[in-house]
Amino acid sequence: MADTASAPAPARTLARVRLGAGGPLARLRVADGRITHVVPETGAVAGGEPVLDLEGRVLLPGLWDAHVHLAEWASTRHRLDLAGTASARAVTDLVRAHAGAADGTVLHGYGFRDGLWPDAPHKALLDAVLPDRPVALVSADLHAAWFNSACLALVGRADHPTGLIREHEAHEALAALPATPAEVLDGWIEKACRAAAARGVTGVIDFQFGDTVADWERRAAQFQPAVRVLAAVYPSYLDAAIKRGLRTGDEIGGLVGVGPLKLFTDGSLNTRTALCRDPYPGLEGTDGAHGIEETAPDELVRLMRRAAANGIEPAVHAIGDRANTVALDAFEVVRCRGRIEHAQLLSPEDLPRFAELGVIAGVQPRHATDDRDVADRHWAGRTERAFAYGDLLAAGARLEFGSDAPVSPLDPWLAIASAVSRTDDERPAWHPEQRLSVRDALVAAARGRRLIRVGDPADLVVVDADPLDADPDTLRTMPVHATMTNGRWTHGPYS
Repeated sequence: MADTASAPAPARTLARVRLGAGGPLARLRVADGRITHVVPETGAVAGGEPVLDLEGRVLLPGLWDAHVHLAEWASTRHRLDLAGTASARAVTDLVRAHAGAADGTVLHGYGFRDGLWPDAPHKALLDAVLPDRPVALVSADLHAAWFNSACLALVGRADHPTGLIREHEAHEALAALPATPAEVLDGWIEKACRAAAARGVTGVIDFQFGDTVADWERRAAQFQPAVRVLAAVYPSYLDAAIKRGLRTGDEIGGLVGVGPLKLFTDGSLNTRTALCRDPYPGLEGTDGAHGIEETAPDELVRLMRRAAANGIEPAVHAIGDRANTVALDAFEVVRCRGRIEHAQLLSPEDLPRFAELGVIAGVQPRHATDDRDVADRHWAGRTERAFAYGDLLAAGARLEFGSDAPVSPLDPWLAIASAVSRTDDERPAWHPEQRLSVRDALVAAARGRRLIRVGDPADLVVVDADPLDADPDTLRTMPVHATMTNGRWTHGPYS
């Protein structure tokens, strides 16, 4: 068992560790959740506690996943897996095979990507294989849901013409489904946090839809998560957060704190709802040819200004190039700290604005490799500025890596490998000019921490291979020996 949250973390001295990737042998001491000493291996540190010999393993700053949907990620293990399906018909074959009893319970599925399918999702296809049991299938990017007629009736949308629901309407429809009991979901999430710690994760920003702060306050009263959690605020709950005096970074229970305000400017690439300057091929002249505007610019500024004035930093979802310009324009007006989430397609003139405005680019490198084919089709002729991590870094932007789990797995090493290699299969690198060095990728995965210094939180990860010597396959499967959060072992042989 990992150390309990209620017990004081014992002081520890770690000896014979490589201090960072490619670093020298050193020893360090942690006490009260912080690093108190860092000295060469031949030096000595104060304290009478036993010395733990880490046998030359590499010690890195703890890794973060700066964009997850924890409840969705934890729930995917209990849903029909639709990843890799190549058509709507292939999905219906899976539904037929896993239909089970028509007992009125909802058959949940997750992970379809219809951006390259030869056929379109439609309620009639699901009705043909499972007419009586409600079926709710969620797209891999969480921006669309595909329901059969029974499920549409269950959520009060019986007259929906196709059963393929997008964006906010999809989120509302999914929220209207019978909820997983809180005690069950919380148990899944606790296990998911432990699994994240096993991959070196010491913190996450949870952008789960809903009243995420209240949900985490409930969980923090029951268990201490194995990772730090910053719980996002959504606009529906902004007034309540302000009334309570909550600010981004405030602790609300042990390792759990308040995160940013989540706002949306547009949709997603796979659903062709990302807001772009150029129309999507084949949609020219139609409504939505350029994607959708989720929040009008004036309203975006109003919400950002209100949040920032009350100490809550905005995190603005922006995927298309037009959406990113709108988001940056809003930051320029409000002049506050904050983040742009995804930043997938950028106009060249917007690249330097991230650094100029002090806006963090929260990016998900696995999206670049997962969506390269969809981008080549729907952003044809523009992909040299898609997922432009190299250009952003060169322009002085601060990058923070996430997974958007369950859109991609909650595993920072997959993000690091994708950023370094720009491929996750046998194909050559996709736009290799946008690759990052291993060192820069590690910094982005650690929320900007480059060094292990005295006074820093004792959030650390011990790995069995030096990342600087690792090929992409080794990076993806990096053997994590142990993880420490707030001075306590959360994974490994010492926990």
